[in-house]
Amino acid sequence: MASDKFLIANGLRLHYLDYGGADDLPWIVCLHGLSGNAHNFDALAPHLAAKYRVISIDVRGRGDSEWGPPTEYLPQHYATDLAAMLDEIGIGRANLVGTSMGGVIAMMFAGGWPERAERVVLNDIGPDIDIAGATRIANYVGVAPERFDNLDEVVQYYRDNYPPMAKMPLAAVRDLVQWSVKPTAGGGLAWKMDPNLRRPLRGGTAQQRLDLWVPFARITCPMLIVRGAESDILAPATASRMCKVHNRATSIEVPNVGHAPSLTEPESIAAIKQFFGV
Repeated sequence: MASDKFLIANGLRLHYLDYGGADDLPWIVCLHGLSGNAHNFDALAPHLAAKYRVISIDVRGRGDSEWGPPTEYLPQHYATDLAAMLDEIGIGRANLVGTSMGGVIAMMFAGGWPERAERVVLNDIGPDIDIAGATRIANYVGVAPERFDNLDEVVQYYRDNYPPMAKMPLAAVRDLVQWSVKPTAGGGLAWKMDPNLRRPLRGGTAQQRLDLWVPFARITCPMLIVRGAESDILAPATASRMCKVHNRATSIEVPNVGHAPSLTEPESIAAIKQFFGV
């Protein structure tokens, strides 16, 4: 079972999950998507824990991490938070697994500090983000209800708005989404995520204003690109270009899955275990 841990990075109290293991094992650091949290990797971590020390981070403003200034909810700040967290933990080099926004953070970190990145997995994300998918996410995140009566309503919200969860068993969705909400004083449940994170999304995502090909081109370590075959975020042409720009990159497609694969699909697990030599 993962241990909850906290540290101070860039003036914020940030939370991460430590899945345990020997201190001399190489590190894998998992980074969730826009509205996700550290628990998104609970099912993947056990597949890697035999040979790696796995941790999963709550990005500022999400999960059990402290909320930050609204103007600083940007990938640049998330990347420097990651660097500061690794410094505080004592991690010199790390393997990174990033889903969606977490992949943006991984690209910026691995491109900004290439000597600190051992291997990188990018889950359904690339330097170019398909506008159709970005608009869809902006719409459903930006207009999400502020409160739910119970966890069943949270489950239904995700199944209605997050394509991969519509195909997952109800119990699995329930186990996953319970970490996204917290009880309110007046009863019911509210998001753990800072409400300020939802407001800028009505006009599109901040990631679109970055030229992510610049940090991507600076990455020197091996890279695995996981694409949902039905993704509206990572286009096939972008994944192909990524493998041409980066001669140490390989890509796989997860069939019948949109944005983003859970990384628990047999195809995902097999590819990730092979990539990390587990």
